[in-house]
Amino acid sequence: MTSKAIRLVSMAVLLLFAACGTPGEKGKTMTEKSMSEAAVGAAIDTLVARHGEQQRTRIERGVRQVAQLWRAEDGSAEEFQEFCAAQFISDPDLLDATFERLQHNLMLVGGYLTEMGRDLNAPLQLEQGPILPVDYQFGEFSPGAHVNEDMFKSRIAFTVLLNFPLSTLAERLEKGDTWTRRQWAETRLAGGFSTRVPSEVNQALNVAYTNADNYISSYNIIMHNVLAKDGQRLFPEGLSLITHWGLRDELKAQYAKPDGLPRQKMIHQIMERIIAQDIPAEVINNPAKDWYVEDNRVAPFGAAGPGEEAPREADVRYQHWLNIFNAERGVDPYHPDNPTHIARRFNDDREIPEERVEELFVSILGSPEIRQVADLIRQRLGRELEPFDIWYPGFKSKPAITEDELDRIVSKKYPTVEAFERGIPDILTKLGFSFDRARFLADHITVDASRGAGHAMGPGRLVDNAHLRTRVPESGMNYKGYNIAVHELGHNVEQVMSFQLMDYTLLQGVPNTAFTEGFAFVFQSRDLELLGLRVDDPRAKALNTLDVIWSTYEIAGVALVDMRAWRWMYDHPDATPAQLREAVVGIAKEVWNSYYAPVLGVKDEPLLCIYSHMIDAGMYTPDYPLGHIIAFQVEQYLEGKNLGREMERMCGIGSVAPDLWMRTAVGAPISTQPMLDAAREALTTVR
Repeated sequence: MTSKAIRLVSMAVLLLFAACGTPGEKGKTMTEKSMSEAAVGAAIDTLVARHGEQQRTRIERGVRQVAQLWRAEDGSAEEFQEFCAAQFISDPDLLDATFERLQHNLMLVGGYLTEMGRDLNAPLQLEQGPILPVDYQFGEFSPGAHVNEDMFKSRIAFTVLLNFPLSTLAERLEKGDTWTRRQWAETRLAGGFSTRVPSEVNQALNVAYTNADNYISSYNIIMHNVLAKDGQRLFPEGLSLITHWGLRDELKAQYAKPDGLPRQKMIHQIMERIIAQDIPAEVINNPAKDWYVEDNRVAPFGAAGPGEEAPREADVRYQHWLNIFNAERGVDPYHPDNPTHIARRFNDDREIPEERVEELFVSILGSPEIRQVADLIRQRLGRELEPFDIWYPGFKSKPAITEDELDRIVSKKYPTVEAFERGIPDILTKLGFSFDRARFLADHITVDASRGAGHAMGPGRLVDNAHLRTRVPESGMNYKGYNIAVHELGHNVEQVMSFQLMDYTLLQGVPNTAFTEGFAFVFQSRDLELLGLRVDDPRAKALNTLDVIWSTYEIAGVALVDMRAWRWMYDHPDATPAQLREAVVGIAKEVWNSYYAPVLGVKDEPLLCIYSHMIDAGMYTPDYPLGHIIAFQVEQYLEGKNLGREMERMCGIGSVAPDLWMRTAVGAPISTQPMLDAAREALTTVR
């Protein structure tokens, strides 16, 4: 779960490399295009006369790319022509040297900004003692807010645009298979300057995301203080669960307990109250206040029993969501080809059209295999299904021990974050990495004690480390925390290898965050074997397949709610937080009634909008189901192969187009068909 990490740690890089699209003819942003066609033509004629007809295609493209973003304050028509004449590079050797220098220097700029942002946000994100008021101010401070504009003012951005090609998503999807690695690196280089966003807009964006992240990171429910109607405490003292991850994982853990259903129902009610914003502000993250949830009513619990209902928190959750929406709307005018955050997330960030992503999700949500899996869960539980059974974990193969025993094993092995960091080489060698590669990777990963549930943060420069943030209580790491930490380690290993071992740093990373989620899921699925716990079940493969498709089913609906909520906000840009809350709950119920009620037998359930990443991550959730789909294809390919060697090869592909990456990695484009076929076979095996 890297949404906060990717959004906050990469903010500096995102501000520097603002987009990967080509401004269209209407790309005037917020100022009028200052270069006349006559001035553009004159610049082209001058350069062709100097460098020859063989350079005409490059010249015309480069001059028009510069003219598209040249503003009056950048200079007159004469200065524009002088710049083009002076900075166009026709000599191949000089062009190569310039490319290398740009690649290196931009890596340094983006890297230093990444490191600075990470360090300045450390008091907010890590367990470093009390948070001071000034820490929030530094959290809102964005040291990279001015970089994009400074690159244009210094004319570095214009030099890039004059000499290297922009590309559209359509071009990358149509022609990318035939491009060389250098061509891909060049299009990523130019794409970093395809738009010109003012620093104050970038700063507002950073403030909105940072504040939302802080709200989510500090939203904990102290479960010991949540009382049943008769005043009974159903949860142990000291159990503090962050929403939504901690609540969800505790609910999942209760399936293994014969008396777990009442606790699950209580957690479910708490989730519904969080969605409705009915939780009293005074009990959030407060171990000194007892309270209870009963019949959809929240009230503090006094000495004489249930008291009067306390004031609700108000719509803070939805206010943060709207703040991010409004900050993204401030960016919209500077992306004429992708003029909404929705378009940018799919066309720029994921490079997979929105329609295709939705088709992938619906192919799982509406599949007959899902109904059959639900019937199997109903049989296994021996009861009718509840809405929270979307998190049923019973297919995951586990050794014959309880979660409490797992907690003891994990806490003994990893009592501190330092112990987990020391254990990384052992984890990686067990996963198939050579000793030398495991040591190399471990030396480039730092583990920090997180205030939140945990996340992964990539390195900024080649000499920098990736950071794994995980929550470790004083009693030591528990199994849920370990499971998350192994997931985040998958992110970190990808982040290190796809940067340190990359031929072009401009191609560092993977095509989009769904791919890094895919690797994280591959690691996470091996968490028990990493503890030396064998699962002797011949049906293990089939059960794990059912676990994956059920998990994909759960999160695909969440992603649809997230996508439709953003569409609603763009249709209702002046909505209040209360109106957004009502709309999101309505959308969640619509998606539920379409794809979940026919399967689980319960209608009008809002549970799909509990996910915290909807609030603080700007439509990140579609990366989760995409990650499951990609991870399943990768897992199928890895069967019988060495994970370490294959992952190193795959990470070396870099941030090319998603389907090109998949074809190179596993021999097929992104598809849900392998998962559906495997689920059909697994159902036969398990039954």
